[in-house]
Amino acid sequence: MSKVFTVIGGGSFGFTTTLVRDLLTFPAFRDAELRLMDINEKRMGFVAKRLQQIKEAGNYPCTIKTFLNDRRAALDGADGVVCTILQGGPEIFRTDIEIPYKYGVDINIGDTRGPSGIFRALRTIPIMLDICKDIEEICPKAIFLNYTNPMAMLCNAMQKSYPNLSVTGLCHSVQGTAHMLAEWLGVDMKDVTYLCAGVNHQAHYLKFEVKGEDAYPSLRKVISENEEILNKEQVRNEMFLKLGYYVTESSGHNSEYVAWFRKRKDLIEKYCTTGTNWNPGEHAYILNEYLKNYQNFDSITEEELKKEIDLKRGQEYATQIFNAIFGDNTPFKFNGNIPNKGLIDNLPYDCCVEVPVWASKDGLEGIKVGALPDQLALLNNITARCEELAVKGALEGDKTKVYHACLFDPLTSAVLSMDEIKNMVDEMFEANKDYLGYFKD
Repeated sequence: MSKVFTVIGGGSFGFTTTLVRDLLTFPAFRDAELRLMDINEKRMGFVAKRLQQIKEAGNYPCTIKTFLNDRRAALDGADGVVCTILQGGPEIFRTDIEIPYKYGVDINIGDTRGPSGIFRALRTIPIMLDICKDIEEICPKAIFLNYTNPMAMLCNAMQKSYPNLSVTGLCHSVQGTAHMLAEWLGVDMKDVTYLCAGVNHQAHYLKFEVKGEDAYPSLRKVISENEEILNKEQVRNEMFLKLGYYVTESSGHNSEYVAWFRKRKDLIEKYCTTGTNWNPGEHAYILNEYLKNYQNFDSITEEELKKEIDLKRGQEYATQIFNAIFGDNTPFKFNGNIPNKGLIDNLPYDCCVEVPVWASKDGLEGIKVGALPDQLALLNNITARCEELAVKGALEGDKTKVYHACLFDPLTSAVLSMDEIKNMVDEMFEANKDYLGYFKD
């Protein structure tokens, strides 16, 4: 029987087309029913057109369907569900960046944590819980894979509210960083093994080995002696040399998660402006990218539609997970975001952690990591507890908990006083009032 896959936010051109291309390379899914659900008909239409090109190029017997503003119909009978949405457009997302900046908190991306990530979560949690409610009623056995940020807070809210659903969150940073480090070391990725754990965008490679040998001494040597590599990821390389373990996700992201790199103008200039990788940390980087893409979406997408179809499978985890659970059942290990039920000993119980997970015909099973090194546990505890507090605030409609979550954010507290943080949070609530009516006065 053909499998049914639903992409909520199916108008996301690059992600959805890559996902489907990879999915159709698996024999079990060649005849799948592919459902796109979105609120933007034009964007979804572009994606459907590209999927038709992929179908014809691969001679796949799959079916492509679109659902405009009809999530429940799109979910009916789904085996796999993928979510890649953005709640609200740039006009609201920009306030996540611009209001903190007015108070002196300089944000690079703002999609994960801190005041910007928290308010993005507050806008998005209600719709994610609505999706879970529909899945529970319509396709309760479906595997739900979330790609929407802020990953940890959204997964935390869903997993707490719907513990019987199979929900995990996926991020590209773990495998992406592993490939980057392998390149720096001049080794083949097939010879690399690693153990990575922590919280999303702030997990660390507790082990990074090449042919079974610890590669960290070689990595320290390469970073310390090769100025070109040192400058590629200035924030992450500094954290590695000082903390002893390499962190996932770009320097720009990590610069806003900690107190060390963005609290003064001279530090921003030193660490966040001259790196040479894709995101050294400039102010409002992703907001500017969003604005540019929104303004030029039609022309950018028309050019994408003219490009030659490449049917080769990429490295996307989602398709491997689906294949492991209800395809040919080849087990697959990946790093996913799941509740901490004894997986990391020195992080809060039931917070959302990013750890190795086995996907198999039996479903999803987290792998116990044990205790993190003390310095990493301290760093991750601050992050996880702020996220937990923000999620509680959302689930309870409690503004005070949201204020407290922002109050203890490392960068925010390094820059602002308690009163200044309160004023900033109040202003962000006012800017988001059309989305946050569920909060009590």
